[in-house]
Amino acid sequence: MTWPRSVVVVGASAAGLAAAEGLRRQGYDGTLTLLGEEEHTPYDRPPLSKQLLSGSWEAGRLALRTPEALSGLDLDLRPGSTAMALDTRAREVVLAGGSRVAYEALVVATGTRARRLPGTEEVTGVHVLRTLEDALALKAELALAPHLVVVGGGFVGAEAAAVARGLGCEVTLVTDTPQPMSDALGSDVGAMLRQVHAEHGVRIETGVSVERVLSDRGRATGVALSDGRTVSAGAVLVGIGAQPNVEWLAGSGVPLGNGVECDATLCAGDGVWAAGDVASWPDPVTGTRIRIEHRTNAAEQGLAAARNLLAGPGAAKPFSTVPYVWSDQYDLKIQIHGLTRGADQLALVGGSLEQRKFTALYGKGGRVCAAVGVNMLRPLRALRALVAARAPWDEALAAAAEAQTATSSTSSDSNPATTGRAR
Repeated sequence: MTWPRSVVVVGASAAGLAAAEGLRRQGYDGTLTLLGEEEHTPYDRPPLSKQLLSGSWEAGRLALRTPEALSGLDLDLRPGSTAMALDTRAREVVLAGGSRVAYEALVVATGTRARRLPGTEEVTGVHVLRTLEDALALKAELALAPHLVVVGGGFVGAEAAAVARGLGCEVTLVTDTPQPMSDALGSDVGAMLRQVHAEHGVRIETGVSVERVLSDRGRATGVALSDGRTVSAGAVLVGIGAQPNVEWLAGSGVPLGNGVECDATLCAGDGVWAAGDVASWPDPVTGTRIRIEHRTNAAEQGLAAARNLLAGPGAAKPFSTVPYVWSDQYDLKIQIHGLTRGADQLALVGGSLEQRKFTALYGKGGRVCAAVGVNMLRPLRALRALVAARAPWDEALAAAAEAQTATSSTSSDSNPATTGRAR
């Protein structure tokens, strides 16, 4: 296959940068343009709700590459360039202001944006946490030690609640799930996390949603809950998920749904590929269409899109991965391999919830779908292979028991496996 003379990557975060680097590593020497909506060069997002928000890192440490490394890629790097439309017939990306960038091959890596509560866009003191500006604005707010209400009990909300308590803020976390993160980790693990947050002084309201933000003269003063109660607040953080940035592709012919709908090789049509949070693709084993908002997946997909773009449709390989995500909350290091949502079985295979140090397998349809560890890094790594193989449940439990015994030979972390439903 003849390589395209020009490649444009839209989205200058982890996936887009990985695609650009992947192209160069494989010898691509054509024109390579990297367009980014934000004014910054590529930076890492997971530390926004952790190290940056807490003040342990300055913003400069978020950079994914040094200026010298970026220069070595021979990129036409354009921060502050917002893609407004895609003309697939002319093979041009239309930017804000009307200018156009021509391409022979295109990688869409525009990621996601934080969901907001309706009507709060102009209310001072209401925050989301997706970009560097978001994090800096929230950090400045927390320096005033307000009563922070966190809307949403997922990763971002739980991490921000932990950081805010560490900074001396009064914190109330509101989630419509039975426990914080229980939709991802199950009710038992969620209950453990709730207890940890409560011990650190977080007030937690579960099984209830926020109907609206209360304000006075344009400034947030609290939230109204679905059960009729109100909670006062000096600041509100909305952490209710994200939505893929695909509006600029409307009318382009690129298939859209819950993101850019690619085939198994991440191809979305003639000359168009996608990677990262915005990409939706069918799992090569199950055929189920998935979209993953994890940092490691973004980098892996960027590299895979670059390889397949150069290989061409006939030689491109299906993308397969074991998703990985982590969360830091107080002294807990929570790590997940695989996809826990929808699991119908859960087995603790090492440690215990009471110790707040454990490993667990999650199952779906009789096979392993994920492994979770809290403060047990080495034992968890030993379970990753079971997730990758989608091992049969009973066989996996036996193998996990052996693996946990081997990895815990120098400690006393491992307890006999206990099993149950992933409620």
